[in-house]
Amino acid sequence: MERRQFIKKSGIGVIAMGLPYSLQSGLITGELDKPIRIGIIGTGDRGGGLIPIINEIENLEVGACCDILPFRLDAAMKKVQGNAKAYSDYRSLLEDKSLNAILIATPFNTHTNIALAALQTGKHIYCEKTLAKGFDGISKLFKATLKSDQIFQTGHQYHSSRLYGHVIDLVKSGKIGKVTTLACKWNRNGNWRRPVPDPRLERAINWRMYREYSGGLVAELCSHQLDFTNWLLEETPEKVIGTGGIDYWKDGRETYDNVHLVYSYKSGVKASFTSLTSNASDGYQIKVLGDKGSILIGYDKAWFYPEGEFNKEIGNVDGVAGATTKWDQGKGIPIPLKHANPSKQALLDFRDSIITGIKPRSSALTGAQTAACVQMGLDAMYNEKMVYWNSD
Repeated sequence: MERRQFIKKSGIGVIAMGLPYSLQSGLITGELDKPIRIGIIGTGDRGGGLIPIINEIENLEVGACCDILPFRLDAAMKKVQGNAKAYSDYRSLLEDKSLNAILIATPFNTHTNIALAALQTGKHIYCEKTLAKGFDGISKLFKATLKSDQIFQTGHQYHSSRLYGHVIDLVKSGKIGKVTTLACKWNRNGNWRRPVPDPRLERAINWRMYREYSGGLVAELCSHQLDFTNWLLEETPEKVIGTGGIDYWKDGRETYDNVHLVYSYKSGVKASFTSLTSNASDGYQIKVLGDKGSILIGYDKAWFYPEGEFNKEIGNVDGVAGATTKWDQGKGIPIPLKHANPSKQALLDFRDSIITGIKPRSSALTGAQTAACVQMGLDAMYNEKMVYWNSD
């Protein structure tokens, strides 16, 4: 069945994309002649962890898996439902004509070369964050996507979260007034290491600890919140300052075990990003502060904090007339919204973009902008200097 015929028969069409962001959730239903077959390159924690989610999604199935570590590849293949091929070389997987799309979940220093090769095959691409390592790699990959008609989605899954989209809608409607500051944290208490069955595999498994392969906490964690900040403000930062260090885990790692960054935007907004591995206080959160209130966002919930309205009954909550709640200082008003798991929603969006041909919200452009912010932060910390945005 042709894509346009399917859209017409399924009764949704492009008009569905005009719905409020929070209402768009897995819009494509019905049967295709054949499911979209996706090949997963990199079957570690992230790539292997997405297989059970893909198994739940209609019209999407895993058709192949690839990993250089046999035990990871074997574990991934056991999770697959249906027929799939196993590969140890991603180039062989890319030659598999039964696949319509690929998902790249390898160390992010390899993303550029794998994605460039994939673009030559005509397959649609879901590339996990951070999009690419280094300004040269970011530029090469982004420019290549401009010459392609394939769907390219960057795996910042919170960019697909209907809750996060709803929060952005609330902020833009004036819910918290003029935004002045964002304060983002992603704290953990643990060494962030994966177990290694053989010491020779240390760098292959714990690649996040080594600068050759990784951007550490900034690329792996802060990048999600950087992506949200750019999305909310509809701009990229002018400059960044930052610091960090290997101050707690003295175990041979090269990437920092704590990072502290402040990005400045032309609008005057300052956005701070902190990630620790020695203390889990506050965990994961994004605070958006305005002159009339604040919104705090967690993984899957959000709360509204009115400014200077302590111990006051609020008669209109989130646009729902007649809804009354009482807010005490330090306790926010929940923002109610039913939504799918962000990782599942991101894959639903990827499937829908392939079927409709509509560009993903978490695109190559937004991914490249966030990746550039990541590299700016790394340069600021490692070189102990202020780093400015380069439009090139």
